[in-house]
This record gives sequence, structure tokens and C-alpha cells, in this order.
Amino acid sequence: MKKTLAILLVLTLLVPALFAQGSQEAAPAAAPAPAAPAPVAAPAAASGSVNAYTTLEEPLAAKLFQLFEAETGIKVNFVRLSGGEVVTRLEAESANPQASIWVGGVGLDHITAKSKGLTTPYVSRYTANTPAQFRDPENYYIGLYVGPLTFVTNLDRAKELGIQPPKSWADLLKPEYKGYIRMANPNSSGTAYNVLTTILDIYGTEDKMFDYMKALDKNIDQYTKSGSAPGKSVATGEIPVAIGYAHDQVKLKAAGSPIVITAPSEGTGYELASMSMVKGGKDTVNAKKLYDWILSSPVAQQTFTEWYVVLVANGAVKHPDALSITEIKTVDEDMAWDGDTVNKTRLLDRWTNEIGNKR
Repeated sequence: MKKTLAILLVLTLLVPALFAQGSQEAAPAAAPAPAAPAPVAAPAAASGSVNAYTTLEEPLAAKLFQLFEAETGIKVNFVRLSGGEVVTRLEAESANPQASIWVGGVGLDHITAKSKGLTTPYVSRYTANTPAQFRDPENYYIGLYVGPLTFVTNLDRAKELGIQPPKSWADLLKPEYKGYIRMANPNSSGTAYNVLTTILDIYGTEDKMFDYMKALDKNIDQYTKSGSAPGKSVATGEIPVAIGYAHDQVKLKAAGSPIVITAPSEGTGYELASMSMVKGGKDTVNAKKLYDWILSSPVAQQTFTEWYVVLVANGAVKHPDALSITEIKTVDEDMAWDGDTVNKTRLLDRWTNEIGNKR
């Protein structure tokens, strides 16, 4: 217990310094080259700043927040973390929140944050533009975009190893993939937790789901902290196969990587990347301005589409290369159940005890 308290104290002391320095993750070496942004208004007079956590990809977050500052004069000091890390950080800081808004991240993590009392409702004047099925009925979080779980395979490595790109969840268990698959750790990554809930939806019971995950573990070379990291390793040829979200993989393919993206034939889960206001945040006024801008600005919407995500707002544009969940078979997700703190804690503890701790 003393060790845990010490860790939380160190986190609380370090966070202001992190925000002062901006994001702590370096941008990928092979970041995409999106189209030039639409013209924006001249910078307004300086209007202060806002501290934010984001689970968007680093280059996307940086560009989005820079455009917001250009239009409003409000600087966004942000730290990029995986979804699970944000929830952990918000818990550690609950008595003294260091951020006021959380942008991006799998909706299940936002549901967990709500159930832990870490976020607060906000009804933007632009909320109604997002269909009801893509936002919390109590306005604790709002969906930004959806994206399905898919497999990505490096064709050069697959040919070299004599394997075919997997086309089903069942394929991933075949012995020829032993040591050739990478995915994230569900304790830190909302993407990977979504894999657990997807397999639960397919197999019907937690016991059967864990039987599958134990079998899959035999073919996993390593579990990463971030959900997008495995796909990047496939793009460089470090590993031949990975599980992740389609938009991250499409971005890699558009950048010229020799990869193919396949959707599992049994059906797949999907994320509803969301946005929440942090309970007790110190920069509430500017955080609400950022929240409203992300929901309403054509420049913001265009920036999202350049990263191949499928926006859920009414009338939002879609990149022609983006993969929508309407184009593939999906499972029947119960996001409220999946994101419930009790259910999520039980599943993650069991994964850790039966799989993660045995690594």
C-alpha cells in the first residue's frame, strides 16, 4: 500500500511538468503527409490555455490542437496516453486534477471513467449533431468516430515465412502463426480490451473467451502498451501480423507500407472514440471551448478525416479510403456492460492472472 501511495504521489508531482513540456511521446518517424489544412482565421488575442489528455495518435493530436490555437488563441498543453493510462492517471489525480478534458480514446474507457466518477457531464450546443446512439444519455462522453478491429499483415514478411494473411479469429490460433502476432496489453490499451470483449461476444461466455485468449497467447510475440504500436511494427516488417483498429492500419497502407488489411469473418468489435470533460478540471471554460470546437469546426472535421477515421456527426465527410463498420460484419456490442467498472476489472484481473503474469 505504501508503495502504491508513493507512486501516486510521484505521478501527481510529475504531471504539471509533463503538461509544461507538451506531449511526452515522439511523433512516428514515418508519419503520414496529410493534405494541407483548410484556411483558418487569424489567431485571436491570447486567451489562456487548457491542459488535456489525449489518446489520439500523436501527429493528429498535435495538428488538431495547433489549429485550435490558431483560431482561438488558446494553447492546448497535452499529454498523449493510452486509454487505460488516462483512467489510471485520472484516478491518481482525482483530488487534484491536472487536466480538464480528455480527447479521443476507446469509448469503453470513457464509460469506465464515468463509472469511477472521474468525468463530468457537459451538454454542448453542438451535442445534438451527434446521433443519440453515439453519445452517453447522461452526457458524460460523446462519440467522435468509429473504427473496427481488423488484422494487418506485412505481405513481404508473410511471403518470406510462407504464411497467409489471417481472415478469421480462428485463423490466429493456427500453429504457423506462433510468435508472429502482436497485440496490445488490455490493461493499458482500450484497443486490446476491445479484443477481449469482442471474443466474449463471439464465444458467449467468459470461460470460452479466456480459453481462446490463452490459445492466442501461444502465438503472441509480445503485448505492447499502445493499441496502434503493433500495426506500426507490421508496417516496418518487424512482425508479420497484428491486431488493431482499421484506421491506424489504413494510414500505414496509404503511406506505402506493403500490408493487407483483413476483417475477421466471424465478426469484429469496434471502438467509439470519444471525448469527456474531467471532473474538477481547472480550465473548464477553455476546455468547453475546445470540446465545442472539435464538434463543430469544419477544420477539425477535415483534420480527422485525413487520418482515415469515420466520424459519427451528422453530415460529416468520410475519406474514400476509410473503412466503415457498415462495410464489414460486426458483433453486437453492449458498450455499457463492457465499460462497467466491475465487469472490466474482473476481466482484466483474470487476464492478468491467467495470461499476463505468466509472461
